[in-house]
Amino acid sequence: MTTPDSAPAVALEPKTKLSGKILKTTLAGALVDIGQSLPGVIHISQLQQEAVNKVEDVVKEGQVVDVWVRRVKKDRIELTMIEPLGYEWKEIVPDLVVKGKVVRLETYGAFVDFGAERPGLIHVSELTRGYVKTASEVVKEGDEIEAKVLDVDRRKRQIRLSMKALQPEPEIVEEVKLEREDRRKGDGKRKGKGKKQEDSYEMEVEVSNEPQFTAMQIAWQQALERSKGRGKVRAKSYKSANEEQENIFNRTLEKRVPTN
Repeated sequence: MTTPDSAPAVALEPKTKLSGKILKTTLAGALVDIGQSLPGVIHISQLQQEAVNKVEDVVKEGQVVDVWVRRVKKDRIELTMIEPLGYEWKEIVPDLVVKGKVVRLETYGAFVDFGAERPGLIHVSELTRGYVKTASEVVKEGDEIEAKVLDVDRRKRQIRLSMKALQPEPEIVEEVKLEREDRRKGDGKRKGKGKKQEDSYEMEVEVSNEPQFTAMQIAWQQALERSKGRGKVRAKSYKSANEEQENIFNRTLEKRVPTN
């Protein structure tokens, strides 16, 4: 099985971690044996993050060091002792899923180191589904989390992440569905009841619009109809106003002139 230390030089990928021994130091850097057919070379600028005046201040001949591949050339393998970033800016794109550690908490969100040049920010609204007042309610410093890249602003060097985007959509409980159906049915019943009430009201209006006859008018109409031999006339609508009208009606019938 091929390992990084025994892999052919042409197969080594950038950022591959190797272990090597310092063979020689120079003013420009150091020569390293990494078990490859091509020599490994570390430039003085790649010995550490801080500025270096002399190579011997950082490494010495015979010292074993951890190095990472920067690039492979025809005559050498360029190395670095500065651990490379897990993600370069060009590699960070929306929808990329990353793993990292919470390194700082603020009330408005959490900062996560996932191997990029700058930590990514998970806004408090992107920590989880549901309302969250502060980031500390969901995560704490040192937590290992997984998040999705939402947006990258290379000019401002800002990265927005989301934990919520990786969480499943909440399922609607069956009881809630039934409750909504019951509400819809209830609305239908109320609408039907309202329609019946409206029809009843219209009927009442129609009846109320019919002419109202007094007792005297009804008696006179009956007398006319009887004189013509048509018999009794059925009053459409009769509503006695008071006792006096009833008395008038009775007196009229008693004094009525006999007809043929």
